[in-house]
Amino acid sequence: MPISTKETVITRERDNEPITQTSATSITQVKTTQSQYIEQILYFFLGVLEVLLVFRFILKLMGASQASSFVQFIYGTSKIFIFPFEGIFRRAVTQGIEVSAVIEPANMVAIIVYAVLVWGIVSFIKVLSGKAQSE
Repeated sequence: MPISTKETVITRERDNEPITQTSATSITQVKTTQSQYIEQILYFFLGVLEVLLVFRFILKLMGASQASSFVQFIYGTSKIFIFPFEGIFRRAVTQGIEVSAVIEPANMVAIIVYAVLVWGIVSFIKVLSGKAQSE
């Protein structure tokens, strides 16, 4: 189903005979299937979650002050996603002169587990849809 078609006609004369060249371009519309739409939504939410968890990791590593409302928002929002992985590994805390840096292995485990989980769900959706999809 073409969206638009552009046609160019060039007419020149060579040896007193007209020469006509015609070129046409068309843009086709690609329809997104329902399974592809669900995959895109899942990957979008995974991206948002991964960014949130990476922010948390960096802020903890840098010893960000919890007095900041941004830091409180990141810690509060990401806490629920980190909770299932707490206690797998011990936290490493380094006390500095002004700040204390914290390395949370649970954060890194969460990043990996959620990425693998969403990839598995998307793969399962592709199998269930039964259609060959272009990547």
